[in-house]
Amino acid sequence: MNRKLTRLFRPGMGGYFLVMGAFCVAALVEEHYWLAAVETAVTLLVFILYIMNRTFRDRQIQSFVQSAANTLEATSQGEGPLPAVLVRLGDGGIIWANHRFSELTGYADGMMEQHLDEILPGFSTDWLAAGKTECPEDATMSNRRYRVYGSVIRGDDNLGTLLGVLYFSDLTELYQIRDEYVRSRPVVCIILIDNYEELTKNLTESGISTLNARLGDAITQWTDGFHGLLRKLERNRYLFIFEKRDLQTAVENKFSLLEDIHEISNPSGLPASISLGLGVDGASFEESFDFASLGIEMALSRGGDQAVIKDRVNFSFYGGRNREADYRSKVRSRVTANSLMELIGQSSHVFVMGHKNADLDALGAAVGMCCLCRKRGKKANIVIDLERNAAQNLIAEVMEDSHYKDIFISGQDALLMADNRSILIVVDTNRPDQVECKPLLEAISKVCVVDHHRRAADYINPVVVNLHEPYASSASELVTELLVYSVEKQDVLPIESKALMAGICLDTKFFNVRTGERTFEAAAVLRRLGADTTEVKKLLQNDFQDTMAKYQIIKSSRLYRQEIAIAALNTTTTRVLAAQAADELLNISGITASFVLYPDEDQVIISARSIGSANVQMILEPLGGGGNTATAGAQVKNSTVKETLDRLVESIDKFYEE
Repeated sequence: MNRKLTRLFRPGMGGYFLVMGAFCVAALVEEHYWLAAVETAVTLLVFILYIMNRTFRDRQIQSFVQSAANTLEATSQGEGPLPAVLVRLGDGGIIWANHRFSELTGYADGMMEQHLDEILPGFSTDWLAAGKTECPEDATMSNRRYRVYGSVIRGDDNLGTLLGVLYFSDLTELYQIRDEYVRSRPVVCIILIDNYEELTKNLTESGISTLNARLGDAITQWTDGFHGLLRKLERNRYLFIFEKRDLQTAVENKFSLLEDIHEISNPSGLPASISLGLGVDGASFEESFDFASLGIEMALSRGGDQAVIKDRVNFSFYGGRNREADYRSKVRSRVTANSLMELIGQSSHVFVMGHKNADLDALGAAVGMCCLCRKRGKKANIVIDLERNAAQNLIAEVMEDSHYKDIFISGQDALLMADNRSILIVVDTNRPDQVECKPLLEAISKVCVVDHHRRAADYINPVVVNLHEPYASSASELVTELLVYSVEKQDVLPIESKALMAGICLDTKFFNVRTGERTFEAAAVLRRLGADTTEVKKLLQNDFQDTMAKYQIIKSSRLYRQEIAIAALNTTTTRVLAAQAADELLNISGITASFVLYPDEDQVIISARSIGSANVQMILEPLGGGGNTATAGAQVKNSTVKETLDRLVESIDKFYEE
């Protein structure tokens, strides 16, 4: 039947017309012009008759199919339950459609002359020609949604005619149920007062009750519009469960509770700060609660004062634009020191590793960890690239000490030395892509992290011991606190105290930025241990050529938004000079943020600094960067300086517009 239908519908006449055309050309070549004219006229006449006959045949076949379908429907006491249509796959012309499809589309009378794209604009049958039996996209007709299925009718001859039969299954109610199920999925939210201890410090019971009432009223007022369930779990922690349909409203309002809570302050003027962790798309309440717990942990590790949504795939961040306040507890440092010392004692070998192109802070923290290991009777090795780093002077001084003979090794050597009882301590970074040797991180199961940068979504996980404090000025400050609880004064070598002081001085710009009470306490401890800030200053000195190069970078900078300095270099430089140039730009009156970009092989490096309202970590995060509110950096792979500059400007604009 397929062969008869195909031959009747599209008989092959192309070969005949080619032969007739060839005779016309031959007559012309032989200069028989009258004969050529007659042949041409006959050919045109036959072609016109063929077109007319084909159109007549099309109508015949369409009428035949329609009549056969109507007869079948009548004899079966009703037609098929689904709207159906038969189309040509080449041009989408409709050959036949049943009554259900005709009534649905409103093209019952003129159906024979229509094409499918006229009835369903944008609907394509390419999927059917590709051999699929189900359309990847749904069709919408008369405000109802249809799942489209189909099959192909192929002729048995070699004419290549393809017909497609489409069936439309009305799944509107099913979709409505599915959409309602998605909208009603529970969202588990943990609400945490970040600085509750500081807010209630030195307050009377009456003052604490009043403050709690104000905090509770602000949270209740925000949650009232969500029709959810709010319960207070602890004095500074709430559990809020609501439906996913209301989540988009909270996102569009940018979680207004983050700003509203700042209006509440204690008698000393300290404003309240809040963090929210939201668990979405969990398979159960338990999993959603686990997601919310991860979200609140991520929010705190990024400095608090923000909302973090955790779903099955990744994290989404909202807020966190303000500077971090110091909410750390010394108890955590003491507990971490005890756990770390115990873990070191149980290990066969200890490796300490910082980030790529290690600076004074990474090296200082690593040297401090070696002091802990020596106290526990274990020798540690520092994994570092001795050629590509920003601490050459300090490395040279460390290597002169007899205790640090052969302590620096490469990542490949560390891989050969590691066994199943080895531990790895990562300092000054929490991102797996930024460590000095990623294969070593993947090879060792017991990993510890000591870092002060705001946590990114792709943080190192899992870890055995994690001291992650975004409120700290530097990793060297955190390691100094660990030393206080773990070693005696005589256990710390002069070069170790000097290295730790250098790390603190580098990240605080000699105590000018990101300094807190704990920073000066750590510096005082190191000073008592023999660290000399004058000697540290010498480590940060540049030679004449580097100094001139730094000021050339500053000279090339341009002003953006009246308060941001951007230097985009077309030639490479060193990370130290780029960082120093970014620092120096902040000394210019009116400049509150600075960015230095330069090419480095197949990537573009960005060094950013801020002393104003601009959070450079949030600005560089869309570019794959990280850091904290005042100091950040990024490495943009496979990009030019111009392309990276455009993305940076776009991210700056987005930050200021939100």
